Amino acid sequence: MEFSLIDRIRERTAQGRDDVRLGIGDDAALLAVPQGQELVAAIDTMVEGVHFPRGTSAADIGWKALAVNLSDLASMGAIPAWALLALTLPNADTAFIDDFADGFAQLARTFRLALVGGDTTRGMLTISVAVHGFVPPGKALLRNGARVDDAVLVTGTLGDAAGGLYLKQHDKRIDAPSTYLANRLDRPTPRVAAGLALRDRASACIDVSDGLLADLGHICTASDVGAQIEAHLLPRSSALLDRFDDVTSRDFALTGGDDYELCFTVPSQQVAAVQADLAKLGCGATRIGRIVEGRGISVRDAADRPIESAHRGWDHFAP
Repeated sequence: MEFSLIDRIRERTAQGRDDVRLGIGDDAALLAVPQGQELVAAIDTMVEGVHFPRGTSAADIGWKALAVNLSDLASMGAIPAWALLALTLPNADTAFIDDFADGFAQLARTFRLALVGGDTTRGMLTISVAVHGFVPPGKALLRNGARVDDAVLVTGTLGDAAGGLYLKQHDKRIDAPSTYLANRLDRPTPRVAAGLALRDRASACIDVSDGLLADLGHICTASDVGAQIEAHLLPRSSALLDRFDDVTSRDFALTGGDDYELCFTVPSQQVAAVQADLAKLGCGATRIGRIVEGRGISVRDAADRPIESAHRGWDHFAP
């Protein structure tokens, strides 16, 4: 049964690439890294009830399992190429497999990404995906390059996924704003094109997976700097503002995870040019603060008063 499941996944995710010398079907894949490129690798695991609510459609799970990994490549300025999939299932549900693989393949085709191997086993629904991409030597975006007086920017809008999760759990009405927020949770858009555009321009970059404060905090720690955020500048969608008040939507934008937007820093004199280029890509970029001396992140309102958040973002092992 296991091998028939693998065959179903292979049939639905087939993607021809010349750099795949040997894909699914042997003990391991044989892959050719293009000359003059560095290999970028990332892996993420998703567990039912932790990373996606129970009842999420199989197609949405397939899409998101790949999207969260592609977001890591985006934050490094890498071009996606290959993926490995480890899938743990409670039972051999062929309908689930078909829909999962279709969702996965729908996103993979966008980036010509080939699924080249993996594993299936029985247990609690858990999905691990490893992705590989390419970047020219010395061109990868890192976390440790932010400098004092750099501007802090984010792509897209923040807080949508947290709003979508709240509505799924507490308010199941179906209307346009709710549908939009749910889709932002279930089918995030990895900002691969934006990451490529930020090569040679961003001094530091990270994707917003655990919440803005938590992820910007990683940049600050790696760069040995602090940051000041102006809360009134946080980009929030009309759907989020329609369904939640200003304070709640602001807190979602500061600490909600799963948006998979890029948070990055650039020298102040480059802000306008970067914003113009990312606007052409459709995701835009909003300046939300600046890098300062010291440690930690302070959040200020429009009157320059400090704002304290109830929590700083997602932590898998928090009590």
